[in-house]
Amino acid sequence: MPKLTSRAYVREILERHGLQPYKKLGQNFLVDENILQKITAAADLQAGDHVLEVGPGIGALTEKLAQKAGYVTALEIDSRLLPLLQETLGRYENITVLHQDALHADYGRLCSKGPLKLVANLPYNIATPLLYRLLKEEWRQCFKLLVCMVQKEVAERITAVPGGKDYGVLSVVCQYNARAEIIFTVSGNVFYPRPEVTSAVVGLYPYQETLLQRDEEKLFYRVVEGVFAQRRKTTLNALQAALQVSKEELAALGRETGIDLQRRGETMNIDEFATLARFLYNRR
Repeated sequence: MPKLTSRAYVREILERHGLQPYKKLGQNFLVDENILQKITAAADLQAGDHVLEVGPGIGALTEKLAQKAGYVTALEIDSRLLPLLQETLGRYENITVLHQDALHADYGRLCSKGPLKLVANLPYNIATPLLYRLLKEEWRQCFKLLVCMVQKEVAERITAVPGGKDYGVLSVVCQYNARAEIIFTVSGNVFYPRPEVTSAVVGLYPYQETLLQRDEEKLFYRVVEGVFAQRRKTTLNALQAALQVSKEELAALGRETGIDLQRRGETMNIDEFATLARFLYNRR
């Protein structure tokens, strides 16, 4: 069978199935053998691993994953691609392609036999909301690790540190739940069709334990989102507006935690956000 990284073959099989890449779904297909090898190496795949892929496209990465891991489940939202994927991947007995929207999938069911490794070239339009869903909700424990290709600017936001313009809700959500790193960047030249942006592969390695209990975490996320919703305001004013916290409660918050609430949220580290959330939760 022709290589799924051959541009000529990709064009031929898409034409044969009467398909054009759908820009709205972020369909930019990887056609570079070296990048596929680097992604699978970053995931440290073992024979016993169950891998989850989101957006398999024509199946180039899926095929590499199936050659290294025990089992691969791929979620594809575009029904037009299902017959094509049957053609490119049908000979692999350890691959299941599900016609599902990753933003609404039941990850509890998908990981019912044990934690998964998420390895994917994420469609740009869902990368941020999907990572929010996987890490903020109860699905965090479903994953051993996440190795995802995203837009480079998104990768920089995921790994940003306090004090910079890239640091925000995405940074805090990801780094609260997992160790985050940019593994390598990827030129647009390795895709068909070529996107106008540079990409990056990020690794997220979920923590077994986090700083807060589950009930406290709900308030933690409200605090973080409220503070960054009004970046130009001080933390004090942002919290007062977002959570309807009284001035008296805020005065006690600053006094007892030792955190200067006149600072802007972009200067706050994750420990400080957690401290604020725990204090507010206990007072309520």
